[in-house]
Amino acid sequence: MSLKTSASSFISKIEVFRVPPRWLFVRIETVDGFDTEAIEGAFADLTQRFLGWDADGIEDIWQTAYRARFYRGGPVLMSALSGLDIALWDIKGKKLGVPVWQLLGGKVRNRVRVYGWIGGDHPSAVREAARERKEQGFTAVKMNATEALAWLDSPELLKGTVERVREVRALGMDVGVDFHGRVHKGMARQLAKLLEGEGVLFIEEPLLPTQPSEFADLGRLVSTPIAAGERLYSRYEFRPYFEGHALDVAQPDVSHCGGISELVRIASMAETYDVAVAPHCPLGPIALAACISVGVSKLNFFIQEMSWQMHYNSDDADLFTYLADPSVFAVRDGYITTPSGPGLGIVINEELVRTRAKEHSRAGVEAWRNPIWRGEDGSIREW
Repeated sequence: MSLKTSASSFISKIEVFRVPPRWLFVRIETVDGFDTEAIEGAFADLTQRFLGWDADGIEDIWQTAYRARFYRGGPVLMSALSGLDIALWDIKGKKLGVPVWQLLGGKVRNRVRVYGWIGGDHPSAVREAARERKEQGFTAVKMNATEALAWLDSPELLKGTVERVREVRALGMDVGVDFHGRVHKGMARQLAKLLEGEGVLFIEEPLLPTQPSEFADLGRLVSTPIAAGERLYSRYEFRPYFEGHALDVAQPDVSHCGGISELVRIASMAETYDVAVAPHCPLGPIALAACISVGVSKLNFFIQEMSWQMHYNSDDADLFTYLADPSVFAVRDGYITTPSGPGLGIVINEELVRTRAKEHSRAGVEAWRNPIWRGEDGSIREW
């Protein structure tokens, strides 16, 4: 049982909704009437553990969820814990009538810079896509560097990446280039060197996240900022990257790294090593609101990924679909203004969430899976 205070708000209900395009929301309700939704992974264990607990005890719940088990960490537990944590911060903000960023110490900026995606999984037509993003108000975009590559492949396959970067830069836009862990060390060194003089904002996951020493080696080879972190699930997994001086930009995902609580800790840890933070967020509106809540309160925040019209989404299930007021995420001159509403500062259309979740379930739609790519010889390749 949780620690209690005279103003405790006990958790009375936890509901989970699978909705298109590929998101999970959890709604948490307390006995005194506060409720929220958040993105999460596997949740049954945490539901069993924390019904009846004090929703105000965010840190106690986080530490209990993480430590009161022999096996801990990893994408499944940390995704579930992320959803719970985000929801609890939203409830506390609503209960006190203040934005989450006020609870984190107040804001250090009035707005956050954002970027949009172009090019899709198979990067193409980037000039047209970048022009459209510019018209939408963005000043920065991100795109995948390559399609699937062999462990070592023809250097000719890397030239198109440079050409695409030049097309985007010619429009006056900043561009991040996501290697997506598709490029193994021998090819990554070549591509990073090719991009070094092209004014790239950062290169993301130039190697797989299992290779912190090789990240550091690459960082000594090129001056372009190196970013990674979406597949690191706590500050403990970021530790070897920070201690090895392997990153310039940390990219924890608030939906997988342990929620707002752990994102704040990772950001503070990154600041110690003079590392910027640019949270990974190709997900829904709740995750984005959580990232912005942290971004406005941490000085080393750099830029925020935004999934509006991303290639994983669809016309009837996009970033704004489940929002009662999409204008809260309006992009102007490359920035989103800090939300001022209580909690996460957004209102979710709960009726639509329930309807779409039922439709999704009745249709038998399976959970999203990443594509499986194979080379010409039939061998598996990194997606």
